[in-house]
Amino acid sequence: MSTFAPRSERLRKQKKSLGKTKTWEWTQAFLLAVVLAILIRLFILEPFNVSGPSMKETMHSGDLVIVNKLIYKLRDPKPGEVIVFHAVEHKDYVKRVVALPGETVEAKNNKLMINGKIVNEPYISEHTRTQDFDMRKVPPGHVFVLGDNRTDSSDSREFGPVSMKKIIGRADLIYWPFQDFGFLW
Repeated sequence: MSTFAPRSERLRKQKKSLGKTKTWEWTQAFLLAVVLAILIRLFILEPFNVSGPSMKETMHSGDLVIVNKLIYKLRDPKPGEVIVFHAVEHKDYVKRVVALPGETVEAKNNKLMINGKIVNEPYISEHTRTQDFDMRKVPPGHVFVLGDNRTDSSDSREFGPVSMKKIIGRADLIYWPFQDFGFLW
């Protein structure tokens, strides 16, 4: 029986060592997943909760959207894209880009005009009214934004063009509630 004692002791030690190795591997995998989730949220994708009626034509208060934070590190915003930006301290807004740096923007007879030409806006209802406002030139490093619900939106008509430095990212996907699920581009 003495020949079995050392072998069983060795097996017990091997199992204990194997258990510690597996625990360490699971701990490493968990820590890696947490670090990756944090990095993705900080630099690539972030959830955003839509609040208020200003984008009612496209999304509703309470909708949850995914914001692509990486895209504007690779290129500038384009007209028609829905962006999320820092508007006031501790408050972010979601609006649509309608004009870029150097462009002029105005509304006449309920029509949005960029550089003197009427803009086709398929993302808003034909019943949506854009109250007239005088021509404004978008300064360098800024974009002009409007809410899709033009009669109930605090946007660049009120607070002026938005600095590109304040843009968090492009709203890409409504993911909740499920009946509103869809891409925004």
